[in-house]
This record gives sequence, C-alpha cells and structure tokens, in this order.
Amino acid sequence: MQQIIGIIIVMGSVFGGFFMMGGAFHQIWQPIELIVIAGAGLGAFVLGNPTHVLSETMTQLKKILFRKKYDSEFQRQLLLLMYELLQLAAGGLKALDAHVEAPKDSPLFQRYPRVLEEPKLLAFIVDNFRLMAMGKINAHELEGVLEQELEAIHEELNQPAKSLNKIGEAMPGFGILAAVLGIVITMNTVSEGASSGDIAEHVGAAMVGTFIGIFMCYGVLDPISNMMKQLVGQEASNKECVKVVLVTHVAGKPPLLAIDAGRRLVPLNIKPSFAQLERWINDLEGRDSAPEETSRRGGGRAKAA
Repeated sequence: MQQIIGIIIVMGSVFGGFFMMGGAFHQIWQPIELIVIAGAGLGAFVLGNPTHVLSETMTQLKKILFRKKYDSEFQRQLLLLMYELLQLAAGGLKALDAHVEAPKDSPLFQRYPRVLEEPKLLAFIVDNFRLMAMGKINAHELEGVLEQELEAIHEELNQPAKSLNKIGEAMPGFGILAAVLGIVITMNTVSEGASSGDIAEHVGAAMVGTFIGIFMCYGVLDPISNMMKQLVGQEASNKECVKVVLVTHVAGKPPLLAIDAGRRLVPLNIKPSFAQLERWINDLEGRDSAPEETSRRGGGRAKAA
C-alpha cells in the first residue's frame, strides 16, 4: 500500500503539474522514445550482470511488491523457532537431525510458516545447526565463521540494488541518446522542406526523451534500488539475530538468555520487550504467565546466576 501511495504522489506531482501548465497528453506520449530508453537500460542491465544476479533481482522485486513485510509476527515465529530448536539441542544435537535435514517436512518448522517462506534464512538456520552437530566448535570459532558467511551473503544480495542503481544513473544518458536521435530525424525533415510547425513538433518529441531518462532515474529506479537495499538490510538483521542466538548458545548460556540476545538485534520498530518474549515462551510451553510467577522465576534465575 505504501508503494502505491508513493507512486500516486510522484505521478500526480509530475504529470499533474504538467497538465496544470497547459500540457497535453499527446505531447509527452512518445512510445518510440520510451522503447529506445527502456530497451537500452534493460539491455545494459542484462549485459552487465550474471544470471544469478538477474534472478535475485526478480526475486527481490517480487518481495517488494507482493511479500508480507517483516513484522512483529514474523519476529515472534523466528524467536520461538530458535527457542524450540535450542531446547531440542539441549538433549543432544542428534535430536535435531530429523528436523534440519528436511525442515519443510518437520512438524516443528511447520508451526512457523513465515520462516518457511524465507528460503535463504531457513538454509542459514539449518546449515549452522548441522555445523554444530558435526563436531565440537567453541563460541569464538563459530562467531568468526558466521561473520564471514554473513558478509559474503550480504555482499551478494546487495549486488542487484547496486546494479539497478548504476542503470538508474545511466538513464539520463540514455534519454540524451534518444533525444539526439530525435534531433537527427528533425534535421532530415528540415532538408526535406518541413514547416516550422513540424520542426517544432519533432524537437518537442526529441526533448521528451531527456525527460523520460531523468524521470526513470530519479522517479523509478532510484527508489526501487533503495527499497531493495532496505530489504537486504532487513534480511541481514534476521540472520544476525540467528547468529547471536547460536553463538550465545554455544557459549553455554540457557535457551532463554540466548533468545534474548537475539531479540536485542531486532529492528526497533518491531522489537519485542523481554516481558513480551517471556510471555510468548510461557504460552508456547503452556505455563501460566501471571506477573507474580514471572517475578519468582526471574528471582530464581537471578539466584542461579
């Protein structure tokens, strides 16, 4: 909905202002200019990027337009999934084999459909639980491995936004290219004895190419590339949350403290409080979450610490 509102504001401001100044639709409707500019931009994007970047670009565009946003419900499912996995891991990492080998068939993972809808995040979770199950690894070693992996993932996922931003920066140049072609055609009409009115019409049509290039740069591609960067940042935040939970668990902390460490990396606008996290876990385990019982449990943990 927010994207639609933004599009309406941009289109309404630009074209509404043009019409208010006395412009007419046929003056800016130049499909040939649009084909030249958009086709050149698309061709340059395909030419300058490998297949996996093109595929990831389409995936991110679909997420921006159609996927559910990362909201508090998504964070609830992610944190509770990690809590349940850590509870199972406390009885031995082998107990996780049936779940991490086929997560989509696992009843545990199926209770958290929002996480299952994120294949990259899901792969990150199961791969690193497999890593912990394969052999002894301390918290420092695990943190180093995960930081390198996250850096590589972040760099790769940011490539579509970077490439789209470069094409956006090139759009005014493609607009000038279309305008120059239009001027060439105009000069040919002059040699053929065209009237001043025809010449003015051809020059106006050529200048529309410059307008289209600038509009595509600042009104379309730049906002889209920025949205893609924000999407990648949100996905990176989810993986950072998982990383901190795993490292804290390997350091020997109990599951609740490990989950709370991950909670602290959740973006502020959807970050649950510790009390809310504890209520979620109490509901998961079927325990009463009355304030006095919560207080007693908190005191017990403090004494244990």
